[in-house]
Amino acid sequence: MKQEGKGTKKVTVFVGSPHRGGATHGAARHFLDALESFGDVHGEIVWLRDYHVEVCRGCKSCTDRGEERCPLRDDRDLLIDKMMGSDGVVFAAPNYSFQVPALMKILLDRLAFLFHRPRFHGKSFTAIVVQGIYRGGKIVKYLEFVGGGLGFRVVRGSCSRTLEPMSESARAKMKDTLAKQGRRFHDQLLRPAYPAPSLLELLLFRMTRTSYRLMLGEHMRDYAYYRDHGLFESDYYYPTRLGPFKKAAGALFDWAAARVSRPREASSPIISAGVLIDQSRGAQS
Repeated sequence: MKQEGKGTKKVTVFVGSPHRGGATHGAARHFLDALESFGDVHGEIVWLRDYHVEVCRGCKSCTDRGEERCPLRDDRDLLIDKMMGSDGVVFAAPNYSFQVPALMKILLDRLAFLFHRPRFHGKSFTAIVVQGIYRGGKIVKYLEFVGGGLGFRVVRGSCSRTLEPMSESARAKMKDTLAKQGRRFHDQLLRPAYPAPSLLELLLFRMTRTSYRLMLGEHMRDYAYYRDHGLFESDYYYPTRLGPFKKAAGALFDWAAARVSRPREASSPIISAGVLIDQSRGAQS
């Protein structure tokens, strides 16, 4: 495995399978081998089964009052730190009952507050799914949607059939699929981290921040997060250069969002339009 050095990109694969050494692990390893072959990537595989993450209680403390108010004391923040310390993040999972396994879904439920306050902008994301027969492509789309909602730049993922006993042709097809995905992901890692948003991304950001400003009280964490990070005054989630047309469009979106928002006493955060940010464009090819 390539060691980290100056200019090296860190990519972390989070494996949601409870079965160590199975098809999901093999697919993750093939993907990282393809990435590391470029010489400027250091990969790490993180097994969710090795971390203690409790089931969300649905108390909404993380969204309403702040993630530090979560009553659960486990490894959630350790995993978030690993994501924050990576240039690229990959979710790898088998198809269990037509969805991701419980290990991964529990983690995603515990990240709910990050859909309200996305903070992985500038980082790349992709998904790897393995399955026996059916519907894995839907899981890929789901994970891509999640990645966009968290703020990542999404690269089109893959689904490979690993029905046992796995034939040599199936193994070769999976390796080829993951090698191509690795090239796409590497290309994304080398692109500018903070591209100008599309019109739809800009629209959704302005809707979110205006609705938070007008409809949430200052005691709500979503409001405080946007205020403290200057998002009520910024052009977008991160510093970016908007041309005259997008500047004018952004001002129009703010005006329109204010027209449809009605201040009211807030007991809980509204559903954030920001959940849809970065998903509207779909996964990058």
